[in-house]
Amino acid sequence: MLGLKLPTDPRWVNIVEKNIDEILTDHAYCEQKAASTAISLIVSFPEYTELIQEMIALSREEMGHFKMVHDLILSRGGTLGRDRKDDYVVELLKFFPKGGSRTTQLVHRLLYAALIEARSCERFRLLSEELEDKELSEFYRKLMISEAGHYTMFLQFARQYGDREEVDEKWQNLLDYEANIMKNLSNKETIHG
Repeated sequence: MLGLKLPTDPRWVNIVEKNIDEILTDHAYCEQKAASTAISLIVSFPEYTELIQEMIALSREEMGHFKMVHDLILSRGGTLGRDRKDDYVVELLKFFPKGGSRTTQLVHRLLYAALIEARSCERFRLLSEELEDKELSEFYRKLMISEAGHYTMFLQFARQYGDREEVDEKWQNLLDYEANIMKNLSNKETIHG
């Protein structure tokens, strides 16, 4: 469904299970960054009214998810740790060249967002199916459904605002590039890494 070219190695869940506090902190910051991305799209592309309406709703939803993860951390006796660099996103953002028309920039940002949401959805599915901690398993199952909706929304907007054939080609090329990134990841207690 997600179109990802390389699935996450299921052994990644073993790393996560040994480092639950770390994955929850990383996850909380991923939700915060997703809200920031929505706000950034509003600020950068205010003329796209339909996009703006969806990004307003998305920023609220993502901050709601941040609160859910933060509350979960607190309920487990922890505190929110410090944010770390997301190697996955750093590498992913190297794919498209900088510059181009406003429309091109928008399409590229939407495709990046779609792919990040798709990978998050795939990781949440894996966590929901493989974690031994039933509370966390159920928590990630609920979030997985939401992430799938975000992925399709971003991809739909990219196709709506760009040339469909060109966008679909860029999407496939980005998926290939992301698969290569993933060959060197799945070895950390992070949502994407």
